[in-house]
Amino acid sequence: MAHLLTRRKALGTALSMAGLGCLAPHHAWATSPAEFLHQSGITLPQLPFLYFLTLDITTENRHDVAQLMQRWTDAAAALMAGKPIPSLVDSDETYGLPHQALTLTFGFGPTLFTKEGKDRFGLATQRPAPLADLPRFTGDQLVPAHTGGDLCIQSCADNPQTAFHAIRILTRLADGIATPRWAQTGFLPDFGPHQTDRNLMGFKDGTMQPNIADPAVAKRVLWAADDDKAWMAGGTYLVARIIRIALEHWDRTKTSFQEETMGRQKRSGAPIGGHHEFDPLTLKQTDKYGNPITAEASHARLAAPEENGGAEFLRRAYSYDNGLSYIAERWPPWRQGNEFDTGLMFLAYQQDPRKAFTRIFERMAKFDMMNQYTTHIGSGLFACPGYRKSHYLGEDLLASR
Repeated sequence: MAHLLTRRKALGTALSMAGLGCLAPHHAWATSPAEFLHQSGITLPQLPFLYFLTLDITTENRHDVAQLMQRWTDAAAALMAGKPIPSLVDSDETYGLPHQALTLTFGFGPTLFTKEGKDRFGLATQRPAPLADLPRFTGDQLVPAHTGGDLCIQSCADNPQTAFHAIRILTRLADGIATPRWAQTGFLPDFGPHQTDRNLMGFKDGTMQPNIADPAVAKRVLWAADDDKAWMAGGTYLVARIIRIALEHWDRTKTSFQEETMGRQKRSGAPIGGHHEFDPLTLKQTDKYGNPITAEASHARLAAPEENGGAEFLRRAYSYDNGLSYIAERWPPWRQGNEFDTGLMFLAYQQDPRKAFTRIFERMAKFDMMNQYTTHIGSGLFACPGYRKSHYLGEDLLASR
């Protein structure tokens, strides 16, 4: 419990210093170059609970969409500042909860611009090139009910009730304009300060990340390029994937093969043949027989920037547990029956998904040893624009003519 309190205090301090969350009511967004601000929930340390929601727009009037984004922008500022929303009776399930740290991030999906060949709101020419539809990857088993969406909301908080409360309020404000499409909750364990969290497979998750504290790296990897659409200034692109993990199958696998599959040691997180978590990957080293120490089809190797022309993205993943589901495994021993419906809500932020997520995952989908245990069942792609002071989020897009 002491570690949890320490972590939450540290997160609260970070939020306050960055001008985010209810601990800092004076401002709701993080700073970026010029007059644009980055949305919250992208670069700050991850809060431990996630509620991710996508919505479909039901109106045919662009003015309605603009009105919704105005409502959401105002509501997000109030929610992250811990203030009531004017003219809206609160549901009060968070009333009295102390220290409600919260970040909210919004995005626009490809179908906002064109759907079934139709330019819905006169925005087709404003669709950014990086928002190109993701290809169908090898092994995808995407469920339509958990794929796509015109809009998305990422709500992260220090407790699940606060994360859901924000979603509940924002969904009410969308009444008559947009309706929920799919949702996924997630959670992070707390291993204490300066420790990498472990996922449900028991391995450290997120060791290899771009150093976005370096502005030059963030500009290259994360934020929209200078030649992108003007309304994306200060923004980024989000790939969201629901990845089911066959934990029963994984748990029957010997640790030595788990480590070969991952390309890392389970307890320490060190690369195969290394000693410490943050040692460089052993990509060129071989054993006495000339075989690579890190398997050629291992997860860590296939994800490494060195193996992908320097491609990187910012990973903000959460574990999920949806209870039980009837499953027929795609790999031997092909067990069927009720199994844990668990996995990873994978959130990847980047400057251009075509050059980052797609470049990396096209190879991983074909060759990654991890595919014996994981299946991508949901997917979404969203443009998350920057925010301009005294303007609603997306105003430079929706007010365009």
